[in-house]
Amino acid sequence: MILAAIDIGSNAARLLITEVEKKGKETQFNRLNLIRIPLRLGFDVFDKGFIGSKKKKMLIDTIKAFKQLMKVYDVEHYLACATSAMRDAENAKEIIKEIEIETSIEIEVITGELEAEIIYENHVAEILDDGNSYLYIDVGGGSTELTLYHKSQLVLQKSFNIGTVRLLAGKNKDEIWQELKDTLKELSIKYEKLIGIGSGGNINKLFSIMGGKNSDSLTSAGISTIYKEMQSLTVEERMIKYSIKKDRAEVILPALTIYNNILRWAGITEINVPKIGLADGLIHHLYDIILKEN
Repeated sequence: MILAAIDIGSNAARLLITEVEKKGKETQFNRLNLIRIPLRLGFDVFDKGFIGSKKKKMLIDTIKAFKQLMKVYDVEHYLACATSAMRDAENAKEIIKEIEIETSIEIEVITGELEAEIIYENHVAEILDDGNSYLYIDVGGGSTELTLYHKSQLVLQKSFNIGTVRLLAGKNKDEIWQELKDTLKELSIKYEKLIGIGSGGNINKLFSIMGGKNSDSLTSAGISTIYKEMQSLTVEERMIKYSIKKDRAEVILPALTIYNNILRWAGITEINVPKIGLADGLIHHLYDIILKEN
């Protein structure tokens, strides 16, 4: 069975195409392709409150291209979701309707809480130690989702309007930062020795930059060190030194700012990086829906 997930974020739109196979009692999810287009819708939305005509055309053209790729891969089922930028855009409904008319692709704008829940559906919790407490951290362009597991039980899912594109646009509010800080401080007291789990393009890229091939985790000290290193570099210098594209070089420093604060406030010294994200969660979510319907 070939499934696809479209994730329209504040910084980029992604298409993940996955083959799902049953091998005895196990279900295998094999990535066939992952395409990322840096649309950067958040730069319009967080500044003006709506998506401008140029970025609207880019989004529609991207969805048209995604539809053709799904056709080439013979995709049987798909889910298409939009997150923080589209949640805030005044003209989101109008654009989604136009996309549906032109492409027949139906897009759902999901809440931050549902976004956190879908990310959770990667089933990471199933392979974790029952005796520990884990904080799942997903830093996006427009929002950051936190999910806490304590002894394999889901005890918290919360979304904060703090993201890399918001930070670049100067639109992260002090009161939201304070709410995030207060939440994490409370968690650090209630759940000792929290272990972090990071998802999203920025933490995955940091994992590669910091030579994470011989481990599945990064230390907060290491993240703090590279944060200070990147602070002294221009965007162009980051591109050259770390072999990253311009849009990633721009958002990776704000991402480090967010991760640094979260790890410090939560008292986390180690963060696991399983290299998954919302698109992976959408695939699992879609597969579960198909199973229930059949």
